Amino acid sequence: MSNTRYSELGGFLRSRRERIRPEEVGLASGPRRRVPGLRRDEVAVLAGASVEYYTELERGAGSQPSEQMLAALARALRLSHDERDHLYRLANRPIPHQGGTASHVHPAMLDLLNRIDGTPAMVSTDLHTVLVQNPLAIALLGDLSTHQGRAASFVYRWFTDPASRQNYPPEDLAPQSRSFVADLRAAVGRRGPGDAEATRLVDELLRRSPEFQALWPDQDVEVRRDERKRIDHPTVGMIDLNCLSLFSEDGRQRLLWFTPRAGTDTAEKLALLTVVGTQAMPTEAVR
Repeated sequence: MSNTRYSELGGFLRSRRERIRPEEVGLASGPRRRVPGLRRDEVAVLAGASVEYYTELERGAGSQPSEQMLAALARALRLSHDERDHLYRLANRPIPHQGGTASHVHPAMLDLLNRIDGTPAMVSTDLHTVLVQNPLAIALLGDLSTHQGRAASFVYRWFTDPASRQNYPPEDLAPQSRSFVADLRAAVGRRGPGDAEATRLVDELLRRSPEFQALWPDQDVEVRRDERKRIDHPTVGMIDLNCLSLFSEDGRQRLLWFTPRAGTDTAEKLALLTVVGTQAMPTEAVR
C-alpha cells in the first residue's frame, strides 16, 4: 500500500472511532474521558487486536491489515455497509461476498448482541456461517468463526466432519440433520436459483455426504426459529437449551440466542460457564 493510502485508511478509522459513544458498544462513558468517542485501546479490544497494532493503523503505518482484521474493525466501529466497503478499498482488499466470514453484520443485530448479557448469543448467515459470538457463546460452543472457505458453514461441517457432532446426544443427530436440510432449502429458495454461493454449497454436500443425498430430495422446507438444543459440554455436562432466532429483513442473517429450558439446571451451568470461560472448550464444538 502507498503512504497516501495508509494515511487515508488511518484517517478514516480515526473519524469512525471518534463518532461512537462508549455506551453504544457497552462501555461506561465516565466523567473523565478526554477524547470524543472511543479510545484507541477500546477499539483494539473490541476488534481483538493489540493496542500497538491498531495505533499503527491509525497513524498510517504498519502492515496491510488482513480481511479478517478489517471485518473485525468494521464490526467494532459499527460501520454501515457502504463504510465497510470503503474500508476494504482503502486497505486494497477485495470487497467480501455476502455470506462469508467477513460478511457485514447488520448494525442493529450487532447492537442487540452486545446488549444480551448472561445469555449465549451469536450472529450467523442464512448458510450457517458464524460471523460473531459473545463471550458466553464462545464458552458454550467454542470459537466458530475460525473456519475458512466452504468449512466456514456449520451445515457443511455437520455433514462432512464427524467432529462437529461430538457434543450432541446420539438420539438428537437425525432430527438435527433434518432440521439443517429443511432450513438450507428455505435459504436456497429465498436466494433464488442464480445464487452461486448457495448452489456450490448444495452441490458439494450432495457430492460428499450420503446422508445429505438421502435427505435433500425430500423437499422439506422449514426455517429454524425455535428449537431445543442439548449440548454435552466437556466441563459442565449436559446443557438443555431453547435456541431462538431473530432474522434480518432480507433473511440473510440471524441473531441466535440460547435460554435455559424450564425445569432443568441449565441456568446454574451457564452461570458456571461465565467463570470457566473458554478454558476447556475445543475450537470445534456444536451449533
